[in-house]
Amino acid sequence: MPPRSDEPRRDPTGSRRGSSRAAGPADEESRAGEPGIGGISGARAYTPRGRTVREGTPARGGATEQRRTPRSTRSGDPFRPALQVLDGGRAAARSGRRDAPAAGRGGVVRTVAPRTPRGPAGDEPPPRRRTTPRAPGRADRPAARRPSRKPPRPPKLADPRLRLRLGTVLTLALFVVIGVRLVFLQAVDTPAYAGGGVADRTRTVELPAPRGAIYDFRGEPLAHSVEARYVFADPTLIKDQAATAKALSPLLGIPVSKLTELMKPRKLENGNPSRFEYLARGVEIPTAKQVLALDLPGIGVHRDERREVPGGDLAANLIGFTSQDMDGLEGLEARYDDLLSGQDGRRVYEAGLGDLAAPIPGGYSKTTPAKPGSSLCLTIDRDLQFQAQQVLKRQMAQVKGSVGALVTLDVQTGDVLAQASYPGYDAAAPEKVNSPADREDAATTFVVDPGSVHKAITYGAALQEGVITPSTTFPVPNSILVGDTVIPDTHRANGRKMSIPGMLAFSSNVGTIKIADKLGRDRLIDYQKRFGLGERTGEGMPGEASGRVLPAEEWSGSSYGSVPIGHSVDATPLQMAAAFNAIANNGTYVQPRLIKETVDGVSGKHTPSAAPTTRSVLSPQNAAALRTMLEAVTTVDGPDGRATGLAAAVPGYRVAGKTGTGFRYDNGKKQPGDVGSFIGMAPAENPRYVVAVFVWSPGGGGGAVAAPAFREAMAFTLRHYRVPPSTEPSPKFDPFP
Repeated sequence: MPPRSDEPRRDPTGSRRGSSRAAGPADEESRAGEPGIGGISGARAYTPRGRTVREGTPARGGATEQRRTPRSTRSGDPFRPALQVLDGGRAAARSGRRDAPAAGRGGVVRTVAPRTPRGPAGDEPPPRRRTTPRAPGRADRPAARRPSRKPPRPPKLADPRLRLRLGTVLTLALFVVIGVRLVFLQAVDTPAYAGGGVADRTRTVELPAPRGAIYDFRGEPLAHSVEARYVFADPTLIKDQAATAKALSPLLGIPVSKLTELMKPRKLENGNPSRFEYLARGVEIPTAKQVLALDLPGIGVHRDERREVPGGDLAANLIGFTSQDMDGLEGLEARYDDLLSGQDGRRVYEAGLGDLAAPIPGGYSKTTPAKPGSSLCLTIDRDLQFQAQQVLKRQMAQVKGSVGALVTLDVQTGDVLAQASYPGYDAAAPEKVNSPADREDAATTFVVDPGSVHKAITYGAALQEGVITPSTTFPVPNSILVGDTVIPDTHRANGRKMSIPGMLAFSSNVGTIKIADKLGRDRLIDYQKRFGLGERTGEGMPGEASGRVLPAEEWSGSSYGSVPIGHSVDATPLQMAAAFNAIANNGTYVQPRLIKETVDGVSGKHTPSAAPTTRSVLSPQNAAALRTMLEAVTTVDGPDGRATGLAAAVPGYRVAGKTGTGFRYDNGKKQPGDVGSFIGMAPAENPRYVVAVFVWSPGGGGGAVAAPAFREAMAFTLRHYRVPPSTEPSPKFDPFP
């Protein structure tokens, strides 16, 4: 094979083969009808061995036509070179396209021999002839076309069925996971998610439980609740806290600073903002209407209750009062607060937001009804209580007394029919007092030296122990030395013999000390305790004092003279009244009782209070004898003197009782003035009621008003309960037989 020339071959005319510029019309015409021109034939031809083939194609004029195969020409089919190789370079027959060489570009010139027409019509070109010499020994072999090689099969694609199965399995697994999760959400975790969702869209409204009432023994209200309104705030809706508080303060009577504090936003236990805060409770209905008229954002009014005391100061020292939140603060309201207050209810409901903050129809709604509080029924008679307070108030005004107490007991039952204290106060305005002590119940908290009223205990113990009899007499000097103390008598006997009734009538200290000396210290202490001294009565009032009995080991030499006459002894008016009630009740002590029964707020069931504690102190005979001797206190009036309790006598009734003058100690210090007292029973022949009056006056004179106060209170009590007058007069007593 000759070496390839670097210069392009030119045809006989001197032009480059394949150049469109040198071709004439005849050439264009001859190329148009020439098969194999363009398409793959314009590419560079390769033999199966990879060598370049130069073929000479005779032109129509007998000349050999040279063609240029452009090197830089590329088609859009990337498989064309491979197909060209497989087909032996005869790509023009496969493709019906002609690819003209790029204009103005150089290329490789090759000589292609024209094909000889095969058919008679010359429609097919002759077979291609080789331009190079045949190999030796192959001259006689007929020219044959190399069979075309079968194109390789394209790579086998993956089986789509496998991918479909895998995708189906994954999809089903995903749906199974979602289904299982939905089951857990709907069945297992439902309460937690449902509760969390409800809490975000629910509103809670408190339903206050009506507080139980306090009645007297007839069922007349002493304190009860009436319809009112409460004012509340929704802090999330209040735009201007300061302005809102300033507008409400005059109506509610609450300082602006406190209202502002109540309106501040705060979080609840669940993390949600609080949308309900009380501003005021027990607001009167007209005032609530004025609050609504202000039309303040975030401020609302709802039904409430307000504590009302119909009698004002009637039994206020017993009843006590409540706060605006209806919590008992003093008296029976505090002592029985759990019983009276009941249990508040609650309404929880779904509500909309914004302007639609109203219950959602068909939404979540749960109402827990309020359980009304139980009521107390006292043993107090409101009519008797009112009269006792009036009597005490009038008598205290005469001596400018500081503290007074009046107690009325039913002899047989121990029921407290009246328990008045001075000073009193209006339970509807408990803050209007000079001192918090003015609100205390004097009958259970006023601890004093009872004085001569204690002598009844000494004489009763002596009768029961046989130390004396109703007819006992002995000389009584004007004074007696006990230890290092000289104790005189107010009514001098000058050493004359005195009867037991005479000693009681003139309240002889010397005669009483002589009897106690025979009785003995230990037996006297024992009877003090039997009569109820030194321990709380347990009638039901909070803060009741227990008093004190002087223990035997603390007795001094003078105690043998002071204790029998009612000194060195601490007792309350109620304790002394209960002791006298034992004498009136044929020697049987009955625990004082203030609570008659309770009334259930829901069912209305009446439950009586526990039966009072009773114990025998004196025999009925000795109790009757002592009552008779005590009548001398209100009846003896002769040349030998006047008894100390004549002012306590009730016309038409026999009265047995005892006067007393004691002292008041505060934190161990003796207070100025004295404590005058009188405790008596009537009718003496068959006592029905016991009345005890204690008056402390810093300026003295308490004894001068105690007996008159008793007379008024006892007379009203006997008439009030229609007790018939005594049919027989009191016996005549001779103080100095």
